[in-house]
Amino acid sequence: MATEGVDRRAKYQRIADTLRDAIHAGDYAPGDRLPGENDLMATHGVARMTARQALGLLQSEGIAESRKGAGVFVRSFRPLRRRGVERLSRERWGAGLSVWSADIGDRTLVVDQLSVAEEPAAEGVARVLGIGTGEAVCVRRRRFVLDGKPVLLAVSSLPAALVGGSAITERDTGPGGTYARLAELGFAPAHFREEVRSRMPSQDETGRLGLAPGTPVVLVCRTAFAADGRVVEVNEMTLDSASYVLEYDFDA
Repeated sequence: MATEGVDRRAKYQRIADTLRDAIHAGDYAPGDRLPGENDLMATHGVARMTARQALGLLQSEGIAESRKGAGVFVRSFRPLRRRGVERLSRERWGAGLSVWSADIGDRTLVVDQLSVAEEPAAEGVARVLGIGTGEAVCVRRRRFVLDGKPVLLAVSSLPAALVGGSAITERDTGPGGTYARLAELGFAPAHFREEVRSRMPSQDETGRLGLAPGTPVVLVCRTAFAADGRVVEVNEMTLDSASYVLEYDFDA
C-alpha cells in the first residue's frame, strides 16, 4: 500500500505547526492571544487533551506563554544572546564592566535573589578547586531576571582562604565584579573553561525560573584559572533554555 504523502505526526504536533507558522507569518504578534483549547477543538475536531498538548508544545519551545486565567499568548520576550568569549574578556571586567554588559545591551537586568555565605565545600566543587572536601568556600548564589523574566540561576564557589575579607564576600563586589576583585588579590583569571550540557529541570528550578512544562534547562559550569594554573572559581549556572542563544565567536 502506498504511504507517500501521509503525515504520520501526532495531531497535536500538526496543530502546533499550524500555529507556529501563523506566528512566524505575523498573523499573531508578540503579546497576542492564541486560540484557546475550545477554539482548537472546534477548528481541528480534536479532543481537549490534544489541543492542550499543542499549546503546551509551543510553550515548551519558548514561543508562547500561559497567563493564569487569561489564556496562552505569543511570547514577547527576546532571547538573550550569551556571548561566551567576549563576555569574559579581561578588557571588559578589567575596565570595571560587568560580564553581562556584553549580552544585554540596553535591556534591564537585575539580581533579585542574592546570598553570600561561607560553607563547607561539597566533594565535586572541592575536587575542581583542588581543596579538601569540607574546606571552607565562599558561595555566592544569585537569580538573574531580564525584562521581568527569570533567566539564570548561578552558584559561584571560591576558596575562602583566598577571598576571605575581600569584597567578594560582600553582596556588592564593586565595579568589574568578582574577577576584578580577584585581580586585586593577585589572582586575576587568565583562562576559563566552560562545560555545557542540558537536562530537564528539578521542581525547584522550574519554580524559580518560571519554566513552562517540558522546558529543559542548559547547565554551564565555568572554571576560572589564575595564570599559575590555580583554580580560583567554579561557577555552576542553570539557564532557561528558551531564553538563551549561546554564541561563541573565535578565530580559526
